[in-house]
Amino acid sequence: MTLDRRGFLAGSLAAVGTARLASGAEETSSQDTIRQEIAAPVLFQRRIPIRHEVDVFIAGGGPSGIAAALAAARQGCRVFLAERQNCLGGMGTAGLLPLFMTFSDGVNFVADGIGRTVLTRLREAGGTGPIWETGKKAEYQKRTIRAEVLKRVYDELLLDERERVDFTFETRLIDIEKQGDEVTLAILAAKSGIFAIKAHIFIDCTGDADLAAWADAPFEKGDADGNMMAGTLCSLWANVDWDKARQFGFRNQEGLLPNAFKDKVFTIEDRHLPGMYLVGDGVAGGNIGHTFGVDGTNEQSVTEALIRGRKILLEYEQYYKKYLQGFETMELVSTAAQLGIRETRRIVGDYVLNLDDYMKRADFEDEIGRYCYGVDMHASKPGDADYKKYVEDFENLEYEPGESYGIPYRTLLPGGLSNVLVAGRSVSTDRYVNGSLRVMPGCFITGQAAGAAAALACAKRAGTREISIEELQVCLKKMGAYLPNS
Repeated sequence: MTLDRRGFLAGSLAAVGTARLASGAEETSSQDTIRQEIAAPVLFQRRIPIRHEVDVFIAGGGPSGIAAALAAARQGCRVFLAERQNCLGGMGTAGLLPLFMTFSDGVNFVADGIGRTVLTRLREAGGTGPIWETGKKAEYQKRTIRAEVLKRVYDELLLDERERVDFTFETRLIDIEKQGDEVTLAILAAKSGIFAIKAHIFIDCTGDADLAAWADAPFEKGDADGNMMAGTLCSLWANVDWDKARQFGFRNQEGLLPNAFKDKVFTIEDRHLPGMYLVGDGVAGGNIGHTFGVDGTNEQSVTEALIRGRKILLEYEQYYKKYLQGFETMELVSTAAQLGIRETRRIVGDYVLNLDDYMKRADFEDEIGRYCYGVDMHASKPGDADYKKYVEDFENLEYEPGESYGIPYRTLLPGGLSNVLVAGRSVSTDRYVNGSLRVMPGCFITGQAAGAAAALACAKRAGTREISIEELQVCLKKMGAYLPNS
């Protein structure tokens, strides 16, 4: 595509394009295979208006995108954020995930700054409640989520910055334009048509590293064989007797699964059951059922997983009604509009945060935050062996109160790109650290840092590697970020 003198993109969009791959990586994605099977791509040409010229463009309005937008706007940047769903928040809203993971390491509020603001506003609006845990884990500040309340909290946070933040829903990133090592335009599709956004800095908060991957940044995906963590279609249930469920000790529900397996309740014997959580009076949020084998970067795979996810909830309904107390009259209200995807692409950045760093509780000179959640790497396949490995990692790698690992700025910098930052689930880590950092409070941390870094780069009209780390850390600390070593 080229930019003509009238400010329009004159070019072509291929209905089937050449797959973009990590540098030197083999083509393993089923989406890429589908593309190869079509012999003759269809050429589709049109002019595309450049609708906005901003300092910072953000793809994705989940926790990392929200934090990035707020951080950049509060430093004076003009921001445009595109969200493909009909609300902000990603898994906590459209995905009906019923709880946040840990904001605190048990001593320090590590997801501080924008993360604290979100949690505080949600509490004040009556959008969160307690987790029934005791002992060490009770200090880790997991909190349940009332999705409709959280949607409004996120709306209000961005509307507070409306002078500098523009955002639209049902707006999907479909391509990028690039010159050398710089992304120049983001191509979006919405109800009004296809249009482009011009920006100085682009922040990829898609969760799948779509923008970075399409700009030819290197990435990894799953394990050495391409296996990825199973997904989950979360759900909402009514008519739960929480007092009875609590007396029964429903948090030990996994212990009853063998009985259900023996009775052939389940089509697939999935031993991992994250569970049901109180999200309202008589209302439960279900993080139950795994969609094994899903590839979140392939629409055919996601389609099949959504269908499968809706179907297997009938089996879980039978299980809860028959084997647990307090759920005898439960009724399915809704399944999520968005499938819960735990793992797809991870960029290969200037530094790959790894298990050894996690084990050492590592510190870094370019630290932009610290985090503490355990390695929560769900199995790729059902069965005893894979579940046993999950349990061993989760239990053996869990931190003690007050412990955390540093997150270097370099993990936000995709290789080969000078004006792109990545935040959220697809930052530069190995699979183990991805299993820790991928959760929502971790996304607040990396998103906040990406937004602050973008603002510094815009102020200096510089690239993402040309900003002062010291200035970035000072800026983040003013926002409230937990940076004890800087």
